[in-house]
Amino acid sequence: MLKLFRRFLETWVAKLFFIVLVGAFGLWGVADVIRNLGSEGSLAVVGSRKIELPEVQEAYRRELTQVTRMLGADQQPTEEMKRSVASQALERLITTIALENKVSEMGLAVPDEAVRQAVFAMPAFRDASGKFDRGTFEQVLRSNGLNEPRFLDMMRSDLGQKQILEAVRSGVTVPDAMSSAVFAFEREQRVANAVGLALAAAPQPPAPTDAQLQRFYANNTDRYTTAEFRRIKAIVLAPSTLASEITISDADVATAYEARKGEFNTPEKRTVDVLLAPDEATAQKLADAWNAGASWADIQQQAAGVNASGVELADATEAEFPAPELGAAVFKAQLNTVPSPVHSPLGWHVLKVANITPGATRSLAELAPELRAKLAADKAGDLLYTRANKVEDALAGGTSLDDLPGDLGLAAITGTLDAQGNTQDGTPAPIPGPASLRPALVQAAFLARKGDTAHLTQAPNAPDGSQSFYAVTVEDIVPPTPKPFAAVADAVRADWLRDTIRHTQETAAAGLLTTLKAGTSLADAAKAAGLAVAVLPAVSRQGNVAGVPAQLVGPLFSLKAGDATMIETPEGFVVAVLDHVVSADPASDAAGYAQMRDALTRAIADDSEAIYANAVRDAANPKVNRGQLDSIVQAE
Repeated sequence: MLKLFRRFLETWVAKLFFIVLVGAFGLWGVADVIRNLGSEGSLAVVGSRKIELPEVQEAYRRELTQVTRMLGADQQPTEEMKRSVASQALERLITTIALENKVSEMGLAVPDEAVRQAVFAMPAFRDASGKFDRGTFEQVLRSNGLNEPRFLDMMRSDLGQKQILEAVRSGVTVPDAMSSAVFAFEREQRVANAVGLALAAAPQPPAPTDAQLQRFYANNTDRYTTAEFRRIKAIVLAPSTLASEITISDADVATAYEARKGEFNTPEKRTVDVLLAPDEATAQKLADAWNAGASWADIQQQAAGVNASGVELADATEAEFPAPELGAAVFKAQLNTVPSPVHSPLGWHVLKVANITPGATRSLAELAPELRAKLAADKAGDLLYTRANKVEDALAGGTSLDDLPGDLGLAAITGTLDAQGNTQDGTPAPIPGPASLRPALVQAAFLARKGDTAHLTQAPNAPDGSQSFYAVTVEDIVPPTPKPFAAVADAVRADWLRDTIRHTQETAAAGLLTTLKAGTSLADAAKAAGLAVAVLPAVSRQGNVAGVPAQLVGPLFSLKAGDATMIETPEGFVVAVLDHVVSADPASDAAGYAQMRDALTRAIADDSEAIYANAVRDAANPKVNRGQLDSIVQAE
């Protein structure tokens, strides 16, 4: 056998085969090696910083989740959309790293305290009372696929970049010529004279014959057709469907209360009038005068004459006073009394407490329901993702909705509904879960085809930030069908009457417009038609002026003085003639001009910031491995 094989290797067929094999290696194998030289497996390199595949995957998944939420229902991102999201995620990372490098190059730093203050100031992390809430913070990070160290790094990076970008923005100025031109365009007003032909003012047409009604019905069958209905099966996974599995003990509530007790204490606050004197003798003299009955206004006047000054500190806690010694003295003082002067590093203080707002502590009994609900929501949020993964795996493995395990906390739905989510008797279909899930599930049902495989989909977040999932499949489709004429005869008659009146007024308005374009004045044409002319209020491009139909604003700004136009409104038709143009004058509207200039400055600052960021990105000369970028999309 070996001898035969060696003889075969010496033939021209074998030699040709190896030539092709070597050529293939040269074309594909070697080319791939050369293409990736220098990347060392990194997806991109920005300066000395390498961007590895997992970092881009994380950013891609986060942005893809946001895109999927915006699409809603069962509409999934296309491959082209995924590639675009991946490319944008990488570009944002590249720009961010390029700016981070610039921050480092310029020697800028972000203190830990600045990061802390920025996090505490974010509204997304606050509870109902407006205070930073650790549980909310963790839940928001979790729902966005982030952990705390990663988020804090992102915040530090963002604050560092803002130091540079805000400097770029602060240098933006808008030339007067540009501001004036934009102001003149935006604030220009137009005044028109108009004639209205209301549907309600039209004469009643003769009663229609049966033949006319039958013909109208035949020409407008779509108006008298039943809605499409779909029989669906669905499952819902939401905090409410998991509620029966979640138990929060009294001990859990008590532990949470103790851990957050400081948040539930409202400290005592005091309003105090304070004088700051240069020495003890002056302070004592002012205190004696104040104790003798001098008013706050009088004592301030006396203080000014002895190189002292006064200030009112309203509703301040002890810690908010500028000196600890002053704060301690204020909170020891009696209401409306002037104690002995107090010394601090700032000088000598004379004070009088004008008001005391007592502190309060909310008890465990008072807060127990709120804490129990919060703990249950957190526990449900954690359990939700675990269960969602199990459902997703089961569906991906071919399990039908009917055969899903009964211990996953799912709510099952079976029924027939229309695109508005109503049953055949017109009542809303019972769909469990948050209100935000309902329209998403219904839309998904009407986008799916009969027999399509069900996929688990995340619904839009509820107003409280909680999340939910659903999967739906269509069992049958009941197509729209025309209703019998006899069942809709009254509706057909009403529609015929409305359409006939509309046609009458439209014809009259068109005739009036033709007369105007032939040279007749609006006053004469209206008089001949027995109509009244109204002078409309001046209107700008923004519209929203009482007495001027919104539909008329756009056409008015395309006319020259004396030109006529015709528009339709829900009430009827309007024929208008542009009378004159009112030019905008910055001198007569200084506040409006300043507002316009500020808006223009912000817009140009936004553009300048983007241009600078792109310039820093380009200067970094990033190198990207496009093959690895494509693999991110293919792997999802």
